[in-house]
Amino acid sequence: MTPDLPDPMPAEGRPARRFQLADLAVAGATALGVLAGTALLGGRLDQAGVATLAAQLGLVLLLRRRWPLAVLLFSVQAVIVFRSAGLTDVGWVWPATAAYVTLAVGDRPRGPGLPWAVAVGVTELGFAASWEAASGTDARTMLGSLGAEALWLAAALAAAVAYRNTRRWRAELAAGLHRAAQEEEREARRRLVAARLQIARELHDVVAHTLTVVGVQLRVADEALEDSPEEARAALAAAQQVRTQAVHDLRSLILILRDPDDATTGADARAEALVPQTGLDGLPGLLDRMRAGGLEIRLEATGDTDALPAPVALAAYRVVQESLTNTVRHAGARRATVRLDRTQGRLSVEVIDDGGGGAGGTSGPGPAAPGHGLTGMRERITALGGDFSAGPVAEAGGYAVRATLPVPVFPS
Repeated sequence: MTPDLPDPMPAEGRPARRFQLADLAVAGATALGVLAGTALLGGRLDQAGVATLAAQLGLVLLLRRRWPLAVLLFSVQAVIVFRSAGLTDVGWVWPATAAYVTLAVGDRPRGPGLPWAVAVGVTELGFAASWEAASGTDARTMLGSLGAEALWLAAALAAAVAYRNTRRWRAELAAGLHRAAQEEEREARRRLVAARLQIARELHDVVAHTLTVVGVQLRVADEALEDSPEEARAALAAAQQVRTQAVHDLRSLILILRDPDDATTGADARAEALVPQTGLDGLPGLLDRMRAGGLEIRLEATGDTDALPAPVALAAYRVVQESLTNTVRHAGARRATVRLDRTQGRLSVEVIDDGGGGAGGTSGPGPAAPGHGLTGMRERITALGGDFSAGPVAEAGGYAVRATLPVPVFPS
């Protein structure tokens, strides 16, 4: 008489279903089990007694999913009435096994469950003991009969609890796997967004700087072509150098965007593309290219700016590059100062010009609306845990871009 047990943790809002194929099977198995158990124990088999009891205990189980406690109480009451009336002469607990197990398996917070099943079972066994004693049953027979019933009840409830705990463990495991999959998906989205922002910043910095410098050099070459061919050739050579570096940077970005499973792109090449190709060691060349366009640039560096982590060095380089590019494109400045200050655990970057224009794609005096350049610089710095600010210099005129980056300090 092993019943098909209900789901101990049904989905919220799932409608209760009275009749299922499994319920019909449990009802039939219970009715047949009561008849077979009575025959095996030598009890009376008659239509008005055990047959009627078996039919009642089977039919009421069709409602076990919706009202498990009521089904158990009815089953226990039916057994007690039939035994007390002498309509059946064997069995107290075991005929209602399916009702006991159903209630124990469905143990839920704030609802009847295992404690109620135990309480009803103990009460039924207590009534059975008092009835047997009042009927004159000898102690040895009563102890053997009710002891076996108690052991049967304990085994059935233990099996129900084990089944319930197994179902709960499986549900919790499935929920944990689902949460882990969701978190992995969210993390993949975060990585994708971060990668897209990184690529967008790199594309903006590379393209904007290249076009600005190439445009300046071409203007110089055009102006010097007739009077100073050598200067024109030098300007064209500088433009060609910037263009070559830009092509290299763009190819690196395209390599990152390629499918990782593409056989034409090796793992070593992709790994190399992800390594920053520029740091503060490329700052002198950057300043020379900007000076070639007529901008006077002064570099002030204090502290050890050579031994910097690659992400910090790249971010500092990009801040200087974008700031000077904006100075040439928008500010109309003649002079600019680049300051690098490396102290214990910190790198400060400051670019100040004497122009009257804004940054980030605006012109004219006054604060500028944030453009892609300023947004990209701010994102770079904040992603590394630093601080960023940009705006007009009120006391002296011009425009200032300031960034502070944390630099990890490792014990020597």
